[in-house]
Amino acid sequence: MENLTFTLADFEGPLDLLLYLIGKNKMKIADIEIVSLIDQYLQLVNHAPDAGMDEASEFIEMAARLIYMKSVFLLPRNDEQDELREELTGMLVEYSACKEVAVRLGTLADGIFIAVRQPLELEQDMTYHIQHSPEELRRACKAIQGKQVRKAPPTRQEFDPIVTAPFVSVASRVVHVLRGLVTGKIHQLCGFFDKKRGRSENVATFLAVLELLKSGRITLDENEKITLRKSNTKRA
Repeated sequence: MENLTFTLADFEGPLDLLLYLIGKNKMKIADIEIVSLIDQYLQLVNHAPDAGMDEASEFIEMAARLIYMKSVFLLPRNDEQDELREELTGMLVEYSACKEVAVRLGTLADGIFIAVRQPLELEQDMTYHIQHSPEELRRACKAIQGKQVRKAPPTRQEFDPIVTAPFVSVASRVVHVLRGLVTGKIHQLCGFFDKKRGRSENVATFLAVLELLKSGRITLDENEKITLRKSNTKRA
């Protein structure tokens, strides 16, 4: 490879240097010779004039990535080689497209006069104007200290509706459903449920309907109409 004299500042970044090498070797981005490209990149970076750490950090990071890629490509054929090739190719394609767009935008801005004044220095008001209640400040202080505000234990009145709830058996609701169908008072599924009744009673009714459907004693159509099987009418 011919000796070139350049500085890292000549390139906008490692991808810009890689695109330069691809163009110099007349390669296609979609079909680049990875190992050859890596060798040229590393040689140029190693023989480049001394540069500052900030300027060379991106190039060194890319060099470390390319060294890893080269070690993978020296191994027998595997799926990781294709993944690394696609990743590098995608980065180069995206960077090349962005560079072309930047050139086009630059040409559009040619000849346009832009006047920009110096930014005004604003006086900063460090006064805290928001007012908070003492309770809100107490919670904020507890949160800063990593402490959670303990909730008060539940009262007896909160447990009474749960503890004193009446027990409703599924068997009793089976009888209720069959009686409503035999007498003809109820024909729809919603007729067996009432919001005024307790949760236990509605749950037991629902389980009773499921049990009757499972045993084949009743049928339920798409319109939620419940029908008692004729063969079981006398038995009910």
